[in-house]
Amino acid sequence: MGEFELIRNYFATAPCALVGAGVALGIGDDCALLAVSPGEQLAVSTDTLVAGVHFADPCEPFLLGQRSLAVAVSDLAAMGATPLAFTLALTLPTVAADWLHAFASGLNTMAQNCGVRLVGGDTTRGPLSLTMTVFGRVPAGLALTRSGAQPGDLLCVGGELGNGAGALPLVLGQRTAEPAIAEPLLAHYWSPQPQLALGLALRGKATSALDISDGLLADCGHIALASGVGLQVERDKLPLSRALVAFLGQQAAEEAALSGGDDYVLAFTLPPLELPHLLADGWPVHVLGRVVCGQGVTLLDADGRDITPVNRGYQHFRETP
Repeated sequence: MGEFELIRNYFATAPCALVGAGVALGIGDDCALLAVSPGEQLAVSTDTLVAGVHFADPCEPFLLGQRSLAVAVSDLAAMGATPLAFTLALTLPTVAADWLHAFASGLNTMAQNCGVRLVGGDTTRGPLSLTMTVFGRVPAGLALTRSGAQPGDLLCVGGELGNGAGALPLVLGQRTAEPAIAEPLLAHYWSPQPQLALGLALRGKATSALDISDGLLADCGHIALASGVGLQVERDKLPLSRALVAFLGQQAAEEAALSGGDDYVLAFTLPPLELPHLLADGWPVHVLGRVVCGQGVTLLDADGRDITPVNRGYQHFRETP
C-alpha cells in the first residue's frame, strides 16, 4: 500500500476529516485553509510521541489514537482556545491494515469528542512515532498564558493529580489490580479528557495557566519563571483519587501527583475573588497553594516546612552530574 492510498483509506474519509466550521479546505491540497473570525487569534501547538518513550510498544492502537490526540488538544485547553483543526505526521515501521484501522478509529473518536478536524499531515517509514499539530481560535487578548501570575493569587488545579503516572505500572504489565482500582487509572492514562470547557471558563479570570504533562512541580516552575514569581504548593492539599491511593499508598501517590506527569489537567493561578464564582458554577477547582514574591516552586508540609524534592518532574534531556 502506498502513502497516498494509506491516507485515503484510513484518514481522508474519516468523519473528523470532513470540512466544517473554521476549515475552508482540508486534506487533498498542499496546504489546508483555516478561517478565524476578525478579532480572533490562531493558537498552534505541536506534540511528538515516540514509541518506547511516550507510550509502550506494542500497545493497543485504538487507545494510542485516542491518547495521542488528547494530549495535544490539552495544550489548546491550557490557552483557553476553542479547538479548530489538527494535522498528523505518522511514522510507521510497516503498514498493517488492522493496526491502522484501529488507530484511525481511536483518533477519530477523540477528534469528534473534542470538536477538532483532521486537515492534513504526512506519512513515512521508520520507527513508530506520531506528531500532532493542533490549531485553535481564541479572542484577541484573552488567551491564557504562563506569564501573568501575581503575588496573592491562588494556585489551583482542575482535577485529581497522579492518576496517569499511577497507571504506568499497569500499562507496562509490571503490576495488576482489581478492576475498581485499575480501570479509572487506565482510563485516565489512555483517554485523558482535555479540559477545554474549563479553559474557556478561565478566560478573563485566571492570571496564568498551563496543562500538567511533566509533573505538577516541574510545570508550575514554568509559570514561576515566566511570571517572575514564586509558587508555594501545600502537600496536604493535593487532590488524590481513591484508586490512586489504594494502588500506590499515600506517599507514592503524593509523589506521582507531584512529579509523575501525564495528568493533562489544568494548573492555573487565580485572584481569590474569582474562586467563589467558579465553584458556584460547578467547576472542579482545587486550591493547593499560592503565588508569592520570589522565584521557583516550593513544596511545604503541614507545618509550613520546605520539603521540595530534587526530582520535580520528567525531562527528556536531563543533565547528568
